[in-house]
Amino acid sequence: MRFLPILLFFTYTTLFAGDWPQFLGPSRNGISTETNLSRSWPKEGPPILWSKKVGQGFSGPVLAVGKLFLFHRLADKEVVECFDATRGTAVWRFDYASNYRDDFGFDEGPRATPTVADGRIYTIGAEEVLHCIDSTTGKKVWAVDCKREFKPEKGFFGYAPSPLVVGSNVIVNVGGENAGVVAFDRQSGRVAWKATSHQASYASPVAATLGGTRHILVFSRSGLLGLHPTTGEVVFEFPWRSPMHASVNAATPLVIDDRIFLTASYDTGAALLRVKLRKPDKIWSSDNALSCHYATPVHAAGFLYGFHGRQEHRPSLRCIELNTGKVCWSEEGFGAGTVTLAGELLLILTERGELLAAPANPEQFKIRNRAQILPFEVRAAPALANGLFFARSKERLVCVDLRPAK
Repeated sequence: MRFLPILLFFTYTTLFAGDWPQFLGPSRNGISTETNLSRSWPKEGPPILWSKKVGQGFSGPVLAVGKLFLFHRLADKEVVECFDATRGTAVWRFDYASNYRDDFGFDEGPRATPTVADGRIYTIGAEEVLHCIDSTTGKKVWAVDCKREFKPEKGFFGYAPSPLVVGSNVIVNVGGENAGVVAFDRQSGRVAWKATSHQASYASPVAATLGGTRHILVFSRSGLLGLHPTTGEVVFEFPWRSPMHASVNAATPLVIDDRIFLTASYDTGAALLRVKLRKPDKIWSSDNALSCHYATPVHAAGFLYGFHGRQEHRPSLRCIELNTGKVCWSEEGFGAGTVTLAGELLLILTERGELLAAPANPEQFKIRNRAQILPFEVRAAPALANGLFFARSKERLVCVDLRPAK
């Protein structure tokens, strides 16, 4: 089965084989280039190389140059920690005070996953404090309190979009008045440009080339924005949000060749777009195909795999045809979760902490391996680097060895 190119992610950074330096991996689409994973697991599950108790948060682990970075909350501090990826030993720790309180009594840790680029790590916490930290020493380079400076409205569940590094800037869906999307200079933290007044969603921005032109795509609370990466000029808009006030856009847009796939829950649904002459044309839309609540689906050879339906309403795991939205198969009973693609293999991590491995096959769903690797509750996106699978629950971080036995 041949996989089509998914996303042209452009940053002027140095990436190393096996890095997973940002939310949803190197190309921010949930796809790993690794193919040499174990085809069969022991009865007791794949080996867990190390495990450690962690603080609150839904921020996923990221990896660069053999180091793992985790953003979480311990007591009254948001904490960025660096560990040796294969041993789990601590390298450095950076923290700052956090007073965030969740209005609904949920987790009070950071939601956004860090981004690592050129020796620096960029984080943004639940209260929208953006930090640039030296990834070797853990020392603060600069920080911007976006909540104080741009005065965005508080979201339902704390700030969640992960920062995007593009060229010399860090892009953030701040959500303020005349500061809906803000580009910060990577070196100084100064504002490079501001665009729109779109409120922040829970979806992370992505960078892509469409029709030979570079774009930043932001799935805001109101819909999709296409922005010029160096000026912030609005190239196109596509309204896409639920009529319900108590709703969110949370799944990150997927770019497949010249098409963009959007998906949201709350009676919103999915849409496939094609951008022509600065205008997005809708190819199809449906609320009965693949309406993802918070987890981004993956694309493989003309098919999408992901969780359909709201997290609290027993979602189903589905495969749909990209070009038409036709449902190929739908499986119940897994609850919510995330999907990562490695070669032709789907790695499905359920909210209950079970890891499943199954071929990406549009004709049928067949589990090849399964193992309980974490306790409930698992919401953060995992990472895959050099055959090691890194995942976290509300209280624990694990490193699972998926490499073939020697």
